[in-house]
Amino acid sequence: MNLGTPIAIGNTAKIYHYKNRIYKVFNDCLSETESLIECEKQKYAYSCGLSVPKIIDATKIDGKQAIIMESIKGRTIGDILSENMEQAEYYLNISVAIQQKIHMFEAHSIENMTEKLTRQIESANCLTNKHKSALIQSLNRMTFKPRLCHGDYHLFNLIMTDKSVAIIDWVDSSAGDIRADVYRTYLLYSHFSHEFAEMYLQLYCKKSGLVRDEVLRWAPIIAAARLGEIVPSENSERLLKIVNQYCPL
Repeated sequence: MNLGTPIAIGNTAKIYHYKNRIYKVFNDCLSETESLIECEKQKYAYSCGLSVPKIIDATKIDGKQAIIMESIKGRTIGDILSENMEQAEYYLNISVAIQQKIHMFEAHSIENMTEKLTRQIESANCLTNKHKSALIQSLNRMTFKPRLCHGDYHLFNLIMTDKSVAIIDWVDSSAGDIRADVYRTYLLYSHFSHEFAEMYLQLYCKKSGLVRDEVLRWAPIIAAARLGEIVPSENSERLLKIVNQYCPL
């Protein structure tokens, strides 16, 4: 099946726009259940009434796992903001309001955040066994109400349409601590701009009543889990510095 040229290429899949549908075609190296797991996560978010692309089908295309979903017409807020950075606070306010809406939902039927982060930490080859043990012990001591967390929330996963803002890419979502989800977003932003990340965190804490220090408690755990993702564009030395800063041995 010829889907044409990908409109985006990620670590795990290629994205195509074909006949007014979005096709997410997964790489061969992933487990056979990868597409089904992501499908269920996105369906769950959709069932909550959030603005999420509707899943059409989970199938195989030329032997590869694939998800077919509705196409959302619009531009990512990240792309829009890149043309006028003076509006950073305006668009961050929009994103924070949407993220707070996501965090309102109790979640039980999707992947548990603690199990997900444990698996990622254990797979991080650049961490010592002592660090892994200390981080997982710290993770298991965390107490929280399981809420819906996106897991990869940033402005390039928000598509602004004429009527609303759609939230895409639910592969990393889980039932977990909203403070961890907030720190994950902060970590992603800080890779590009410390000032932008700080603006985001201040806005979220101000609007939600979360305490900054409680969010930062998740720093070494989320940074270590990020190391386990093996993202080519990420700076592993930066992540290790965060781990050592908050979890010295």
